[in-house]
Amino acid sequence: MDMVLTTLGVGLLTALFIRGHLRRHPPPVVCLPARQCPRCRADAGDASACPRCGVPLQVYEVVSAPVSASEPGGALHAIVRADMCVGCGTCAAACPVPGAITVKNRLATVDPELCEGHGQCAQACPVGAIALSSGASVQRVEVPDLGLDFQTSVPGIYIVGELGGRGLIKNAVNEGKLAIEHVAESLRRRNSSSNADEWFDVAIVGSGPAGLSAALEACRLGLRYVVLEQGSLADTVRKYPRHKLLFAEPLSIPIYGDLWIADASKESLLKVWETIVRRAGLEIRTGHRVEDITPIPGGLRVVSGEQSCQARTVVLAMGRRGTPRRLGVPGEELEKVLYDVAEMEEFAGRRVLVVGGGDSAIETALGVANQPRATVHLSYRGDDFARAKERNREKLAAQVERGRITLVLRSQVREIRPDVAVLEQDGQTLILPNDEVVIRIGGDAPYAFLQRLGIRVVQKDVPLSEPQARAG
Repeated sequence: MDMVLTTLGVGLLTALFIRGHLRRHPPPVVCLPARQCPRCRADAGDASACPRCGVPLQVYEVVSAPVSASEPGGALHAIVRADMCVGCGTCAAACPVPGAITVKNRLATVDPELCEGHGQCAQACPVGAIALSSGASVQRVEVPDLGLDFQTSVPGIYIVGELGGRGLIKNAVNEGKLAIEHVAESLRRRNSSSNADEWFDVAIVGSGPAGLSAALEACRLGLRYVVLEQGSLADTVRKYPRHKLLFAEPLSIPIYGDLWIADASKESLLKVWETIVRRAGLEIRTGHRVEDITPIPGGLRVVSGEQSCQARTVVLAMGRRGTPRRLGVPGEELEKVLYDVAEMEEFAGRRVLVVGGGDSAIETALGVANQPRATVHLSYRGDDFARAKERNREKLAAQVERGRITLVLRSQVREIRPDVAVLEQDGQTLILPNDEVVIRIGGDAPYAFLQRLGIRVVQKDVPLSEPQARAG
């Protein structure tokens, strides 16, 4: 009996001690995250779109992803920067483990179960989109730090479309609409009015899918808006290298209604944009390159060249390619002229002239050369590529030796025609038949512009999803 009483007493004292400890140091509460729609807070479960408001939840995939953090320990494996990958397949060819890295839907994908961390894919990648990590990330992207309303760390400035990290056309359209919804709601809460002629409710920078969608929604909601485009209407789509775009589902375009284009060309898409703009009566100010945005009492001042305007909010929908430097030669406006590459596979069997002498030009030439039956000429006005990385110079020399790339040094492009490019080399005229001209001679990167505005840029780990048509 004494033993039983002693055991009970010890048990009671232990329970009291544990109870007191837990009161002072409560354990963390572990809750499984409820999958809610960020727009209306409805329970979305496993649905791809919110059952209440209908917004596709993929729109929030990047903005809701956690900021990357290196995890200690563990075996090294490759991770792919999806915002940089051009799907050229050089990594898969270089990997010694079959199936460890493959190109699916124009994006390099790592199988963590097969990857042995050799690093040969990272060394072979012509654009530096692959790194080795001991963490669990399979896709790391560098993106502006946005809230679920697509507002940046600078109050009143929003970012939508490809610049936000995921260049899908359907996402770009949806993000433009959702951002303007929040703009309208925030203005209503602030009781802001744009009766004064000198103030806009929102200035929209860019006339691609995200920018046009934002403008249409602003028009529908009765906001006073302005659209500023540095090039021509939908210039990002107009210069997009892919010949075909695929929408897996209809897009609801503000005012216009449902848009469903299957296996369509970019030319067809441009006709649709132009029809939408004409029907809605949208005013697009082309030739307005935005150079600065500064806070002022009541909103923001947007500067483009010698002109400026005042807006209570700004939506940046200008894509990720920034402002490329141009050659300034006749024919540069042709559809065959590109300033960036979204997908290398489009150059299979094509004759391509790459212009430039830096790393971006060499990396582009290397990626194109990896495509089957592609012919590549690399034109540079200098004698060598001394300012490029040694790794790139070595890869270029190897491809030149294999006959995959032909160098045209001490040359300058004088004219671009539909089927040829006219170059001058050592005082002589050189005619190169080609299908595309890719100009990589530098420019203003958009992220440098964002950081100058005070917008925070971070790296995030985003689950891989099936890429569809990119916004360009």
